[in-house]
Amino acid sequence: MALQDVCKWQAPDTQETSPHLPQAGSWAVPRGWDPQAFLQTHGPRLAHGTTTLAFRFRHGVIAAADTRSSCGNYVECPASRKVIPVHQHLLGTTSGTSADCVTWYRVLQRELRLRALREGQLPSVAGAAKLLSVMMSRYRGLDLCVATALCGWDRSGPALFYVYSDGTCLQGNIFSVGSGSPYAYGVLDRGYRYDMSTQEAYALARCAVAHATRRDAYSGGSVDLFHVRESGWEYVSRHDAWVLYSELQKLPGPEKEWEEEATPDRAGEGREPSVGLAPGDLKVPTERL
Repeated sequence: MALQDVCKWQAPDTQETSPHLPQAGSWAVPRGWDPQAFLQTHGPRLAHGTTTLAFRFRHGVIAAADTRSSCGNYVECPASRKVIPVHQHLLGTTSGTSADCVTWYRVLQRELRLRALREGQLPSVAGAAKLLSVMMSRYRGLDLCVATALCGWDRSGPALFYVYSDGTCLQGNIFSVGSGSPYAYGVLDRGYRYDMSTQEAYALARCAVAHATRRDAYSGGSVDLFHVRESGWEYVSRHDAWVLYSELQKLPGPEKEWEEEATPDRAGEGREPSVGLAPGDLKVPTERL
């Protein structure tokens, strides 16, 4: 889409004045317009959707995301990369407007490189998160849409921070961002443990993203998996989301076991559910109310 289409700009008319685009190398709204009001009136309205997650455990930080990039009701790219490396020990998930996320990660990479040259070492994960939140907070109210989870390993060990474009900066053990995050949180809250093994962490991340892609229309494609270790980040795998969800459905789980135990037999009598109830606790009324 051309810039003229986004800004609803037309060539100046010789009979009457009209807003004009700024010169190259700068960005501004037409004269006489408030920036926030201009973007709300003339800016594009596109639906954003994705599923990204990250969690910290004893062997590092896991980052996972789907690969579907949507533009309204259209699938723009089914195989995009939503986990962006910043340097050898730091990467981040991207959610929001793709162009905004890529641009601000380039800015962050540049600033961290300059600090490393001046100070002789890279900033901590907390320092990188604070730097990104301060830079983006200056553009609050201008429809900047960036929501990211910074995953890294520094001198203090594995670290995870959530940064939003309005300047929000939070530290935690589990973060999921995007339209599919409610479904991913449901899987993560049930299966997460800090003392998990590496393979258990991989399985949990894949399971959470795969279930989110099943329920969220804006998420899909494949599931990318990254692991940040003390030695640096590692690209673990990419699996097709539909194939992964189909394989997960074949695995026995506690819900399926309970359903099998509670399923009535041919005689019409159901088995007692294994939830700690005595036979006398289940009473079936003989008369309808």
